[in-house]
Amino acid sequence: MSEQLPRQESLPQSAPAAGAATVTVFASARSWIESDAVAQCHQVAALDGMIHVAAMPDLHPGKGAPIGAAMTSAVLYPFLVGSDIGCGISVFPIRLRRAVPERLAARFPDLDRALDPEQDADDPAWAVVPGEIPAGHVEGLGTVGRGNHFVELARVGSVFAPEDASRLGIAAGDLVLVVHSGSRGLGERILRAHTEVHGAGPAPDPAGYLAQHDDAVRWGSLNRRLLAARVAHALGAEPTEPIVDQCHNLVEIRDGAYLHRKGAAPGDGHDVLIAGTRGTASYLVAAHAGPAANHSVAHGAGRKMSRADALRRGRAKHTVEELRRTPVGSLVVCGDRQLLFEEAPTAYKRIEQVIADLVDHELATPVATTVPLVTYKTPELGSTSRPERRDHRRTRGRQ
Repeated sequence: MSEQLPRQESLPQSAPAAGAATVTVFASARSWIESDAVAQCHQVAALDGMIHVAAMPDLHPGKGAPIGAAMTSAVLYPFLVGSDIGCGISVFPIRLRRAVPERLAARFPDLDRALDPEQDADDPAWAVVPGEIPAGHVEGLGTVGRGNHFVELARVGSVFAPEDASRLGIAAGDLVLVVHSGSRGLGERILRAHTEVHGAGPAPDPAGYLAQHDDAVRWGSLNRRLLAARVAHALGAEPTEPIVDQCHNLVEIRDGAYLHRKGAAPGDGHDVLIAGTRGTASYLVAAHAGPAANHSVAHGAGRKMSRADALRRGRAKHTVEELRRTPVGSLVVCGDRQLLFEEAPTAYKRIEQVIADLVDHELATPVATTVPLVTYKTPELGSTSRPERRDHRRTRGRQ
């Protein structure tokens, strides 16, 4: 099935301040881009050693640095990556006899409860761990976290590029698990060790930081595999290898410079799942972004409301039960009522506009949509899981 996506007029490139790096916003005039987020891009551009800031159409303000941006510099700045190093999205095919959301939602395991290598040694999910756990960090293993992190059972919907879909091994109607999570406390520990001494300044030992950073990236990827395996076993399916596994909080060395991505996915020949909301489709795309976009694409719909605004407005418009059943008919598993409102679909930009902007700027080609059936956020209240072993830390993932 093919479908034409709209093309919009582009916003002009933002003019750099004197002596600052260039800033380009890859969004249309119809896109929701906050002036505060653009201002943060220019603040980053004024840092020593900065070369170019590429802002994606899901751009929104973050704590000290914009989210939805890729930033190149001659200097490595750990705060431009943030605390959730290695956060990313993976997609796993899954085979189920029947996909009835009401039945499957009740079978999701408690993904707030970490897997313990000793006490849970017989858990079949461990089979996906190929060797040593990166950095020996066992705290939080197999947990999804809070914020916008999730595990979702979805169905492949519209297929825009049959050849690319065939290459990925998917077709309309197939089921997939979409896992969005990061390095949990490991990345936070790495950033805190830096900021306690150097604040928002550059890394004095880039190689030392990168060694720890790479551990966190590997840990995040491993954790997504563990999460998918736990859910697959709980639903009566066999775990599979991911067809997509892309990190969107990281730094890499490219063309002799440091390329920082904060809520921006690698767009140089990679397949990427760009997350919508729990009440809309997400988009699998084949990304082909070039140097002007810092070889990056958007990673999701991007917030248009702060969490406080989403909570205030959501409580005025919706009930908890209304938010548990989405506009596409899917179910949301979430025992945290505040998080239900903070993560309401209305708190995010329109994913269709984000994708249209990427197409308009020739950064990506849509391959297929994934439509939610069950989105897991946190265990429901009254879960029979062992509460004494839950990880209650509210590590925040952000779009």
